[in-house]
Amino acid sequence: MICAGGGGIPVVREPGGQRRGIEAVVDKDLTAAVLAAELGADAFLLLTDAPNVEIDYGTPTARAIRWAWVAEMRSQSFAAGSMGPRVEAACRFVEHTGGEAAIGRLEDAALLLSGSVGTLITTGGGRATERSPARA
Repeated sequence: MICAGGGGIPVVREPGGQRRGIEAVVDKDLTAAVLAAELGADAFLLLTDAPNVEIDYGTPTARAIRWAWVAEMRSQSFAAGSMGPRVEAACRFVEHTGGEAAIGRLEDAALLLSGSVGTLITTGGGRATERSPARA
């Protein structure tokens, strides 16, 4: 079943109750985060072709983020047309629910919340406190 996705025609409701189309972007990652939170999900997975989120992506100093707190993720800069929307959606889900979010490859979905693959994002006192956030 498909519950939400990018695209479609964004609309607004006028004061009289009528709806009209507007120019806007319906971001699929943020839409999925809102849906997951509204459904009461404990965790949110963003599945992509990248094995994890990286600091300095595409540069010689690139390094994987294995897990991090929301504040640490927000202190970094991620590409707006790539990982940026995924990181933002994951952070919003964690902030609104207190749950965990993970970003990684589809084939790694079953392992993402274990923290052994992908990038795990937690509230700030997350379960992986024995590791150094964003640098583990």
